[in-house]
Amino acid sequence: METKINYQKRALRELESFQGKKKSLLFHVCCGPCSCYPLTFLAPYFDITIYYANSNIYPQAEYEHRLAELKRLLECYKRDRGYDIKLIVPPYDNEAYTKHLAPLAHLGEFSERCFLCYRLRMEEAYDYAEAHDFDYFTTVMTVSRQKNSQKLNEIGAELEKKHPHTKYFYSDFKKNKGLEIGTEIRKQYDLYNQDYCGCVYSYEEALKRRERAAHEEKTNP
Repeated sequence: METKINYQKRALRELESFQGKKKSLLFHVCCGPCSCYPLTFLAPYFDITIYYANSNIYPQAEYEHRLAELKRLLECYKRDRGYDIKLIVPPYDNEAYTKHLAPLAHLGEFSERCFLCYRLRMEEAYDYAEAHDFDYFTTVMTVSRQKNSQKLNEIGAELEKKHPHTKYFYSDFKKNKGLEIGTEIRKQYDLYNQDYCGCVYSYEEALKRRERAAHEEKTNP
């Protein structure tokens, strides 16, 4: 039986090695709600730059909405907590991105289609981190119950081998009540909380869920 690694403990050991000296971190982020706890956890140890690499998100209006909410969170954090977090937004190209996922369109969520999506976004962001001399790179996605943290960290470890300057920061942000703390912060700032992951296929699945819920509400008032 495969033994799962405790990435939260690994993260804490890495932070202890800093000995009070802040490092630079390029942080791949997908939305505001997912960022609430991880930013709180990371800010004391890193000078953080967020990289919003999310061409997977469909439609574009949803992409823009999530980006606007992320910007609003960063403004709140600067005002209320003194976090000075920079934001980089690369070009949005959902059409090109979806072509990569199309061969796996028949697969559902939590499948190889999702793992490919993780890798594409992480690699884009990691390339930027390496090219711009960041000390570390990591992704916010390990905070989600709907994401496979073991797989995300495996991808991070593989990508680290291709990026000799920038280290990968292992994480499992949902541990130690990370989800609960993040939820409270999201409610505090009244952040929009999406009901699907992002790609056109998860969007279509969300539409079906909404239709079923509406039908059940009509038939069971």
